[in-house]
Amino acid sequence: MLLPALVLAGAAAASPGAYLGDLTWPEAETRLAAAPLVVLPFGPEAKEHGPHLPLNADATVADYLSARAVEALPVVVAPRIAHGWLPAFRAFPGTEVEDPSVFIKYVDAVARSLIRSGARRIVFLNTSISRAGGFPLAIVARDIREQTGVPTLVVSWDDLETDALRALATQKAGGHADEIETSIHLFLDPQRVHMDKAVTDYGSGREKDYPGYEPGLFSRDPADPEYTKTGVFGDPTRATAAKGEKALAILTEQWLRALRGFSQAPVRTRTEKP
Repeated sequence: MLLPALVLAGAAAASPGAYLGDLTWPEAETRLAAAPLVVLPFGPEAKEHGPHLPLNADATVADYLSARAVEALPVVVAPRIAHGWLPAFRAFPGTEVEDPSVFIKYVDAVARSLIRSGARRIVFLNTSISRAGGFPLAIVARDIREQTGVPTLVVSWDDLETDALRALATQKAGGHADEIETSIHLFLDPQRVHMDKAVTDYGSGREKDYPGYEPGLFSRDPADPEYTKTGVFGDPTRATAAKGEKALAILTEQWLRALRGFSQAPVRTRTEKP
């Protein structure tokens, strides 16, 4: 068992970035002060993803993107936020913080502790979409920017999507536990994908042709127009590992592009305690 441990240690030493939890406190003090930015990932450990994907699907993607950041850039990745405000999925088994104010206070406290420890810029990685799990993160980012002067950036799943990624899909519509998301997990963790249980589900099929934000819901109430038996929106039966590999490459490229760009964002020369 010694050789794999040495190999992992060597790989970590060769990476320009670091995980905060792997450092000693003197190392952390030096790294946080020198790093162009600190990543605070959000990937819930228990959120429904249909009958075929594990509840921790978002966490797996957050960890993957965090690893790519550590490998490519001199960033520090903080411990991942494992619970979130996820009302659209509340009817299904899982864990979440039901009160958004509690979640906001929690994330805000974690981010401010990183700033007190020396972080100069904070990136919130959100494996949910911006108009869902991204709402409370955006509130935290806005308040921290205004109150502390520290630049903040929220990068959500939909921020990383491109026309090339959407072109990989052959389903007529999608957005959750669908062809693309299932493909990603067939590539990342195929042993935990149960393709024999994957089902096509396009929900009510109602198309919205008017402006405005209309919150979506995965309801288990048969009387609700957004009732679903599966918790799926899309066609995961069309998923392949090859599509997942291509999708992850696109997401990673956009993620690193965001980090590289934000690492050049101006910072205040005079710092104040949050």
